[in-house]
Amino acid sequence: MASSQSVNVLRYSALVTGLIYGLYHQSSLNTQAKHAEIDREYKRKESLIEQAKTEWKKKTMPPETKSGSTGIITDPEDSRFDLEAYLKLKAGDTAK
Repeated sequence: MASSQSVNVLRYSALVTGLIYGLYHQSSLNTQAKHAEIDREYKRKESLIEQAKTEWKKKTMPPETKSGSTGIITDPEDSRFDLEAYLKLKAGDTAK
């Protein structure tokens, strides 16, 4: 009888140890999944912010001017229109 009692103790000890390990392992898997989800959400928000920054730069970038790379605004309706610079540009174009 003594040997059957020790076998039962070993069986139940192994069962309890397995249950405890299973709970611990499931907990660690859940924690990893939560961290992975947080990382994915962070990267998604980061990409949305980058996309918003590029769209904002496109929106606030000054419109292309007709004069090309001179940087002089030739649209008289624009609030940054400089008549003197525009006239100098036109005078330089006619002299060529």
